Amino acid sequence: MTEFDVVGLGEALIEFNQTRPGQPEYRQGFGGDTSNAVIAAARQGARCAYLTRVGEDAFGQQLLDLWEAEGVDTRGVQRDADAHTGVYFVQHGPDGHVFSYLRRDSAAARMRPEHIDVDLVERARFLHVSGISLAISDSACDTVFAAIARARSAGVQVSLDSNLRLGLWPLDRARAILREALRHADLFLPSLDDLRHFTGHEDPGRTLDWIREAGAPDTVVLKLGKDGAMLDEGGRRTAIASQRVQAVDATGAGDCFAGNLLARRCQGDAWQDAVRYANAAAALSTLGYGAVDPLPRPGQVRQLLQQG
Repeated sequence: MTEFDVVGLGEALIEFNQTRPGQPEYRQGFGGDTSNAVIAAARQGARCAYLTRVGEDAFGQQLLDLWEAEGVDTRGVQRDADAHTGVYFVQHGPDGHVFSYLRRDSAAARMRPEHIDVDLVERARFLHVSGISLAISDSACDTVFAAIARARSAGVQVSLDSNLRLGLWPLDRARAILREALRHADLFLPSLDDLRHFTGHEDPGRTLDWIREAGAPDTVVLKLGKDGAMLDEGGRRTAIASQRVQAVDATGAGDCFAGNLLARRCQGDAWQDAVRYANAAAALSTLGYGAVDPLPRPGQVRQLLQQG
């Protein structure tokens, strides 16, 4: 029986986001790509749950409080008394935002396959994972693949976001593992910026060709940042323009896109409509600082779509 629309698996962190460029002033928030995505989906009315480990510390409790406040089921969240909750900092400058992480040996990095609440995985419409989920440790990588296997055996669709972070793993390992993971996904959500490290170019069409040759699933949505997205349904491609806004912080915009896309698909939208909606939601998420606070509600997204 399907109980959840989206179950996310991965790493959640505490965020400290710089409020004035060049100044040591930070606002505490929350982050972690798959956590951001399930919160974004929950704000759109999707039934969501999250699987991870957090420390037996104040930050871990804050994350639990956040998910509960957002309506995200936390039965799959475990506390680790011997590890800390991960933290990251966001600084802003002329070339965009820069991230600094304190995540080594964090509770999430200590995830193992036996920690998975398989009942939650098997009762979802989508299992959402990412390149970061695969990269933070060998045991976390094993956990993601174990969850994917359980999802597929139960008929649950797998959503994979590339979210390539080369500070976490070597390029060759990232390429090999992401290629293997996308072969088991039903939906692949790469960004053009991520895939240029694999393909050596920034052409959307050629990038989608590479993804297809790598064994991609029927549905691929290539995120193009401010230029929108390219939807590829079994080789049939549709460019979908973005909504133009005066962005102040793009932290978590891709995660917002993923969560809104999954929520709208679960609510019956065709792929093109779901991508158009996700584009608008992601644009709105750049109007405030932090990964979670600016995630929009349905009324805000519909208003922006009507303006466009």
